Amino acid sequence: MTAVAATPARMARLEENLDRAADEVFSTMMGVRCLPVPDSADAEREVLSAVIGLAGAMSGSMVLHSGSRAAMRIAERLTGIEPGEVDAVVRDAMGEVCNMVAGAWKGFDGTLACGCLLSTPTVVSGSSYELFTQRAPIRIERTYRFEERTITFSICCEFSS
Repeated sequence: MTAVAATPARMARLEENLDRAADEVFSTMMGVRCLPVPDSADAEREVLSAVIGLAGAMSGSMVLHSGSRAAMRIAERLTGIEPGEVDAVVRDAMGEVCNMVAGAWKGFDGTLACGCLLSTPTVVSGSSYELFTQRAPIRIERTYRFEERTITFSICCEFSS
């Protein structure tokens, strides 16, 4: 298989679909809007990243990056229970949100809907870590705001020919 980049028009659709997927998941599952914003300086020391692998018509990964306060708020909105710390429930919520957004995102594209598989989520947390992804021709990074918190989705992938 040969790696294939996306045309500018396809890249714009992939970004629009990510915006749509994030807002749809947050609106449906948590009752809040989640809209794109310019990069934010809301950097928190403790960070969580949920990673979903993409395979098939597209290979790579989607990653949800969040500070601990945003992650705990996501867990609270999903479960109705306010967490006191980043625990297994918060990590599970992050993985589930990343999985739901990845599923909605690929579902908006006919080729990806039936030809791209998702892995189970992996969640990494801590105050000092780096996620490394292979170089890929498609790189999307979008920051979103829900309530007064920000999160970032990153997609690093390529189409298979």
